[in-house]
Amino acid sequence: MGTGMKKALIAALTLGPISLPSAAVGQQAAITQTITGTRLDVNATGEVARVPDLATISAGVVSRSPTASAALQDTAEKMTRVIAALKRAGVQDRDLQTSSVNLNPEYRYPENQSPQLVGYTASNSVTIRFRDIRSSGKILDTLVAQGANQISGPSMSVERPEVALDEARAKAVAAGRQRAELYARTLGLRVARIVSVNESGGYYAPPPPPPPVAMMARGERDYTPVQPGEQKLQVNLAMTFELQ
Repeated sequence: MGTGMKKALIAALTLGPISLPSAAVGQQAAITQTITGTRLDVNATGEVARVPDLATISAGVVSRSPTASAALQDTAEKMTRVIAALKRAGVQDRDLQTSSVNLNPEYRYPENQSPQLVGYTASNSVTIRFRDIRSSGKILDTLVAQGANQISGPSMSVERPEVALDEARAKAVAAGRQRAELYARTLGLRVARIVSVNESGGYYAPPPPPPPVAMMARGERDYTPVQPGEQKLQVNLAMTFELQ
Protein backbone atom coordinates (compact mmCIF):
# COMPACT_ATOMS: atom_id res chain seq x y z
CA MET A 1 0.00 0.00 0.00
CA GLY A 2 1.46 3.37 -1.02
CA THR A 3 2.13 6.24 1.38
CA GLY A 4 -0.68 8.34 -0.13
CA MET A 5 -3.32 5.62 0.31
CA LYS A 6 -2.22 5.02 3.93
CA LYS A 7 -2.66 8.72 4.73
CA ALA A 8 -6.13 8.72 3.16
CA LEU A 9 -7.19 5.66 5.17
CA ILE A 10 -5.90 7.18 8.44
CA ALA A 11 -7.79 10.41 7.71
CA ALA A 12 -11.03 8.50 7.04
CA LEU A 13 -10.78 6.55 10.30
CA THR A 14 -10.01 9.72 12.22
CA LEU A 15 -12.96 11.69 10.81
CA GLY A 16 -15.57 8.92 11.21
CA PRO A 17 -17.88 7.34 8.63
CA ILE A 18 -17.50 8.51 5.08
CA SER A 19 -20.65 10.05 3.56
CA LEU A 20 -22.24 7.86 0.92
CA PRO A 21 -23.14 9.26 -2.49
CA SER A 22 -26.60 10.80 -2.62
CA ALA A 23 -27.82 8.04 -4.95
CA ALA A 24 -27.21 5.47 -2.20
CA VAL A 25 -29.21 7.30 0.48
CA GLY A 26 -31.76 9.17 -1.61
CA GLN A 27 -34.64 6.85 -0.71
CA GLN A 28 -34.20 7.54 3.00
CA ALA A 29 -33.64 11.30 2.80
CA ALA A 30 -36.53 13.50 3.90
CA ILE A 31 -37.63 16.27 1.55
CA THR A 32 -37.53 19.60 3.35
CA GLN A 33 -38.27 23.13 2.18
CA THR A 34 -37.08 26.23 3.95
CA ILE A 35 -39.74 28.85 4.62
CA THR A 36 -38.31 32.34 4.95
CA GLY A 37 -41.65 34.10 5.37
CA THR A 38 -44.72 33.33 7.45
CA ARG A 39 -46.00 29.77 7.39
CA LEU A 40 -49.75 29.25 7.02
CA ASP A 41 -51.45 25.84 7.40
CA VAL A 42 -55.05 25.48 6.22
CA ASN A 43 -57.49 22.63 5.76
CA ALA A 44 -59.81 22.67 2.77
CA THR A 45 -62.67 20.45 1.61
CA GLY A 46 -63.98 19.90 -1.89
CA GLU A 47 -67.40 18.34 -2.36
CA VAL A 48 -69.45 17.21 -5.35
CA ALA A 49 -72.81 15.46 -5.63
CA ARG A 50 -73.65 12.51 -7.86
CA VAL A 51 -76.69 10.31 -8.38
CA PRO A 52 -75.67 6.75 -7.41
CA ASP A 53 -75.61 4.33 -10.32
CA LEU A 54 -75.01 1.11 -8.38
CA ALA A 55 -77.14 -0.55 -5.69
CA THR A 56 -75.97 -3.53 -3.63
CA ILE A 57 -78.53 -5.79 -1.96
CA SER A 58 -78.15 -8.95 0.10
CA ALA A 59 -80.82 -11.61 -0.42
CA GLY A 60 -81.06 -14.97 1.27
CA VAL A 61 -83.18 -18.01 1.93
CA VAL A 62 -83.65 -19.76 5.28
CA SER A 63 -85.02 -23.28 5.74
CA ARG A 64 -85.79 -25.35 8.83
CA SER A 65 -86.00 -29.15 8.88
CA PRO A 66 -85.63 -32.05 11.34
CA THR A 67 -82.41 -33.16 9.58
CA ALA A 68 -79.36 -31.23 8.40
CA SER A 69 -79.43 -32.74 4.92
CA ALA A 70 -83.11 -31.83 4.40
CA ALA A 71 -82.51 -28.24 5.57
CA LEU A 72 -79.56 -27.83 3.20
CA GLN A 73 -81.45 -29.44 0.32
CA ASP A 74 -84.46 -27.17 0.73
CA THR A 75 -82.21 -24.11 0.94
CA ALA A 76 -80.30 -25.19 -2.19
CA GLU A 77 -83.52 -25.64 -4.17
CA LYS A 78 -84.83 -22.21 -3.15
CA MET A 79 -81.55 -20.46 -3.91
CA THR A 80 -81.36 -22.17 -7.31
CA ARG A 81 -84.74 -20.66 -8.15
CA VAL A 82 -83.65 -17.26 -6.83
CA ILE A 83 -80.46 -17.23 -8.92
CA ALA A 84 -82.33 -18.36 -12.03
CA ALA A 85 -84.84 -15.52 -11.53
CA LEU A 86 -82.03 -12.99 -11.14
CA LYS A 87 -80.38 -14.11 -14.37
CA ARG A 88 -83.69 -13.98 -16.22
CA ALA A 89 -84.05 -10.40 -14.96
CA GLY A 90 -80.70 -9.51 -16.54
CA VAL A 91 -78.33 -9.71 -13.58
CA GLN A 92 -74.91 -10.78 -14.89
CA ASP A 93 -72.68 -13.37 -13.24
CA ARG A 94 -70.11 -10.72 -12.25
CA ASP A 95 -72.81 -8.91 -10.24
CA LEU A 96 -73.90 -12.01 -8.32
CA GLN A 97 -71.83 -13.48 -5.50
CA THR A 98 -72.53 -16.03 -2.76
CA SER A 99 -71.83 -14.29 0.54
CA SER A 100 -72.57 -17.00 3.11
CA VAL A 101 -73.84 -20.56 3.63
CA ASN A 102 -74.74 -21.57 7.20
CA LEU A 103 -76.11 -24.61 9.00
CA ASN A 104 -77.03 -24.44 12.69
CA PRO A 105 -78.69 -26.94 15.05
CA GLU A 106 -81.79 -25.93 17.00
CA TYR A 107 -82.41 -27.12 20.54
CA ARG A 108 -85.30 -27.20 22.96
CA TYR A 109 -84.45 -26.61 26.61
CA PRO A 110 -86.95 -28.44 28.88
CA GLU A 111 -86.84 -27.51 32.51
CA ASN A 112 -84.39 -29.62 34.53
CA GLN A 113 -83.47 -31.67 31.46
CA SER A 114 -80.63 -31.79 28.98
CA PRO A 115 -81.06 -29.79 25.75
CA GLN A 116 -82.91 -31.73 23.06
CA LEU A 117 -82.05 -31.41 19.36
CA VAL A 118 -85.21 -30.54 17.44
CA GLY A 119 -83.88 -29.72 13.98
CA TYR A 120 -81.58 -27.63 11.85
CA THR A 121 -81.68 -24.20 10.26
CA ALA A 122 -79.86 -23.68 6.97
CA SER A 123 -79.33 -20.35 5.21
CA ASN A 124 -77.79 -19.23 1.95
CA SER A 125 -77.21 -15.57 1.03
CA VAL A 126 -76.11 -13.83 -2.14
CA THR A 127 -74.93 -10.28 -2.76
CA ILE A 128 -76.42 -8.67 -5.86
CA ARG A 129 -75.32 -5.50 -7.60
CA PHE A 130 -78.01 -3.65 -9.57
CA ARG A 131 -76.93 -1.22 -12.27
CA ASP A 132 -80.48 -0.27 -13.21
CA ILE A 133 -81.49 1.05 -9.80
CA ARG A 134 -84.98 2.22 -10.66
CA SER A 135 -86.03 -1.22 -11.87
CA SER A 136 -84.48 -3.09 -8.96
CA GLY A 137 -87.78 -2.93 -7.04
CA LYS A 138 -89.31 -5.34 -9.54
CA ILE A 139 -86.38 -7.71 -9.04
CA LEU A 140 -86.83 -7.56 -5.27
CA ASP A 141 -90.43 -8.61 -5.61
CA THR A 142 -89.37 -11.44 -7.93
CA LEU A 143 -86.86 -12.63 -5.33
CA VAL A 144 -89.56 -12.90 -2.69
CA ALA A 145 -91.85 -14.72 -5.09
CA GLN A 146 -89.07 -17.26 -5.72
CA GLY A 147 -88.48 -17.97 -2.02
CA ALA A 148 -86.07 -15.30 -0.77
CA ASN A 149 -87.13 -14.51 2.79
CA GLN A 150 -84.20 -12.35 3.92
CA ILE A 151 -83.43 -9.06 2.15
CA SER A 152 -81.06 -6.34 3.33
CA GLY A 153 -80.22 -3.07 1.61
CA PRO A 154 -79.96 -1.44 -0.78
CA SER A 155 -76.56 0.21 -0.34
CA MET A 156 -76.10 2.97 -2.93
CA SER A 157 -72.76 3.95 -4.47
CA VAL A 158 -71.12 5.56 -7.50
CA GLU A 159 -69.46 2.81 -9.51
CA ARG A 160 -66.63 4.94 -10.97
CA PRO A 161 -66.04 7.80 -8.52
CA GLU A 162 -62.60 9.00 -9.72
CA VAL A 163 -63.89 11.65 -12.13
CA ALA A 164 -66.12 13.08 -9.40
CA LEU A 165 -63.29 12.92 -6.85
CA ASP A 166 -60.96 14.78 -9.23
CA GLU A 167 -63.57 17.53 -9.45
CA ALA A 168 -63.73 17.60 -5.65
CA ARG A 169 -59.92 17.82 -5.48
CA ALA A 170 -59.91 20.85 -7.76
CA LYS A 171 -62.55 22.50 -5.58
CA ALA A 172 -60.54 21.75 -2.45
CA VAL A 173 -57.39 23.31 -3.92
CA ALA A 174 -59.32 26.41 -4.96
CA ALA A 175 -60.91 26.70 -1.51
CA GLY A 176 -57.52 26.36 0.21
CA ARG A 177 -55.93 28.96 -2.03
CA GLN A 178 -58.84 31.38 -1.49
CA ARG A 179 -58.54 30.97 2.28
CA ALA A 180 -54.78 31.58 2.15
CA GLU A 181 -55.34 34.75 0.11
CA LEU A 182 -57.83 35.96 2.72
CA TYR A 183 -55.36 35.44 5.57
CA ALA A 184 -52.60 37.09 3.59
CA ARG A 185 -54.68 40.22 2.87
CA THR A 186 -55.77 40.42 6.51
CA LEU A 187 -52.14 40.25 7.64
CA GLY A 188 -50.91 42.71 5.02
CA LEU A 189 -48.96 39.99 3.24
CA ARG A 190 -49.18 38.04 0.01
CA VAL A 191 -49.14 34.33 -0.84
CA ALA A 192 -45.66 33.62 -2.12
CA ARG A 193 -46.12 29.91 -2.88
CA ILE A 194 -47.72 26.64 -1.90
CA VAL A 195 -45.23 24.63 0.12
CA SER A 196 -47.11 21.33 0.47
CA VAL A 197 -50.44 19.63 -0.18
CA ASN A 198 -51.53 16.49 1.65
CA GLU A 199 -54.73 14.62 0.74
CA SER A 200 -56.35 12.67 3.54
CA GLY A 201 -58.42 10.66 1.06
CA GLY A 202 -61.61 10.92 -0.92
CA TYR A 203 -64.71 9.41 0.62
CA TYR A 204 -68.47 9.27 0.42
CA ALA A 205 -70.74 11.36 2.57
CA PRO A 206 -73.72 8.98 2.41
CA PRO A 207 -77.30 10.09 2.97
CA PRO A 208 -79.18 8.78 6.02
CA PRO A 209 -79.63 4.99 5.79
CA PRO A 210 -82.84 3.96 4.07
CA PRO A 211 -85.55 2.17 6.04
CA PRO A 212 -85.70 -1.63 5.70
CA VAL A 213 -87.14 -2.81 2.43
CA ALA A 214 -90.89 -3.29 2.80
CA MET A 215 -93.22 -4.85 0.30
CA MET A 216 -96.06 -2.72 -1.00
CA ALA A 217 -99.67 -3.88 -1.00
CA ARG A 218 -100.06 -5.85 -4.18
CA GLY A 219 -101.69 -4.21 -7.10
CA GLU A 220 -101.21 -4.94 -10.73
CA ARG A 221 -98.49 -2.29 -11.10
CA ASP A 222 -97.22 -1.95 -7.52
CA TYR A 223 -93.55 -2.73 -6.89
CA THR A 224 -91.18 -2.14 -4.03
CA PRO A 225 -89.99 1.47 -4.56
CA VAL A 226 -86.23 2.06 -4.75
CA GLN A 227 -84.98 5.64 -5.23
CA PRO A 228 -81.26 6.38 -5.79
CA GLY A 229 -81.33 9.88 -4.30
CA GLU A 230 -78.06 11.84 -4.32
CA GLN A 231 -74.67 11.10 -2.78
CA LYS A 232 -71.88 13.50 -1.85
CA LEU A 233 -68.21 12.77 -2.45
CA GLN A 234 -65.59 14.72 -0.49
CA VAL A 235 -61.84 15.27 -0.54
CA ASN A 236 -59.97 16.85 2.37
CA LEU A 237 -56.64 18.60 1.88
CA ALA A 238 -54.05 19.90 4.34
CA MET A 239 -52.18 22.73 2.62
CA THR A 240 -49.15 24.75 3.70
CA PHE A 241 -48.45 28.20 2.24
CA GLU A 242 -45.62 30.67 2.55
CA LEU A 243 -46.69 34.28 3.09
CA GLN A 244 -44.38 37.23 2.55
